[in-house]
Amino acid sequence: MLNIAVLVSGSGSNLQAIIDSVEKGEINGKIVTVVSNKPGVYALERAKIHNIPSCVIESKGNLHFTSQLLKHLKENNVDLIVLAGFLCILKEEILNQYKNKIINVHPSLIPSFCGDGFYGLKVHEAALNYGVKVTGATVHFVNEVTDGGKIILQKAVEIKDGDTPQILQKRVMEQAEWIILPKAIKMICDNEIKED
Repeated sequence: MLNIAVLVSGSGSNLQAIIDSVEKGEINGKIVTVVSNKPGVYALERAKIHNIPSCVIESKGNLHFTSQLLKHLKENNVDLIVLAGFLCILKEEILNQYKNKIINVHPSLIPSFCGDGFYGLKVHEAALNYGVKVTGATVHFVNEVTDGGKIILQKAVEIKDGDTPQILQKRVMEQAEWIILPKAIKMICDNEIKED
């Protein structure tokens, strides 16, 4: 059974999808810690409701963020790090220590609308401005290139007439992110997937 750390920066809707999947027994792993880089986000409340240990390690203006996060991950014997709406780029020190053990969910079909500067609503705004008819979400391994690691799973979502970035964001979460993120974690916990 793998020890999972979920890193969050916001409301934690993807965290909730993982928690639900773990509680249903679909994932052969345990969320041992939820870490937020911002205080007061709702994701921390979700962790509390489900009796999952959580902590805040602020990234803004914190020169020791990487070393503090690394120490926390080691103390909790973390096997797999899941970035679930974590708006902070992990430094090489963590990437090297947890090579092929960090995954992220991105709200587009990589390689479209990804990389530096593409996060949150900005991704959906870009998709709508470009006029694509299909978008979706991608779960991928994390490496030193933003959104550049090996793809694990993707799921397409239709764009509809009249979509706003907010409406599209909600549909991509419900129809793609909340499905493929727990599924990818299950695959890793079941040893069905490995980064080369």
